[in-house]
Amino acid sequence: VQLQASGGGLVQAGGSLRLSCAASGRISSNYNMAWFRQAPGKEREFVVGISWSGGSTSFADSAKGRFTISRDNAKKTVYLQMTSLKPEDTADYYCAAGLAGVVESTQNEYLYWGQGTQVTVSS
Repeated sequence: VQLQASGGGLVQAGGSLRLSCAASGRISSNYNMAWFRQAPGKEREFVVGISWSGGSTSFADSAKGRFTISRDNAKKTVYLQMTSLKPEDTADYYCAAGLAGVVESTQNEYLYWGQGTQVTVSS
């Protein structure tokens, strides 16, 4: 299973970005998906997750009201729409896949990881 994240870039504070994560290989749609991020000098942290059906989501407090997660199982792709971006959102963003069930926020619940895509928010 491979996860390919894309869509990062440089944006001004208040702007928006949409990240994508495309899955390939032997992966069915029965995986929860999540986005984590790691800022320079900080530990990786959970941002948002979505159940395999898309019917359940979980957000970190920092993402509530600003970020939206969605998925297209036919395309094996999950999206992270980020709005009202702040400089503190600057980080490498990673997508991850875990087994279906409760949408977890802990890293060890996720089996597969993509490479990071860098998001930089300027003030």
